[in-house]
Amino acid sequence: MEKQKILNLLGMAQKSGKLVSGDFASEAYLKKTTAPLLFIASDGGNDNKKKYTFLAEKQQIEHVDLFTKEELGAAIGKGQRVIVIVNDYGFAKALRKLLCAME
Repeated sequence: MEKQKILNLLGMAQKSGKLVSGDFASEAYLKKTTAPLLFIASDGGNDNKKKYTFLAEKQQIEHVDLFTKEELGAAIGKGQRVIVIVNDYGFAKALRKLLCAME
């Protein structure tokens, strides 16, 4: 139930323009600035997972690998996504609250 709420909230963030997704756009974004939260697909492949985990840890960004590429893409109304960056602190706070409720 909480997983679906998280996915729904990601969809709302996408509609509000508060997400960056996709390999090239995300990599460029993370090299220029930081973000409060990012989602890495659990089935994203070792190279992509390593790359984005490294970038997130380097910038001390909380990262979550709870969803698959298909789930992340479907949640934001796009094709498969290996990475989804939440660049709004309000959405990140709401998502963290739901993530904590899952534990």
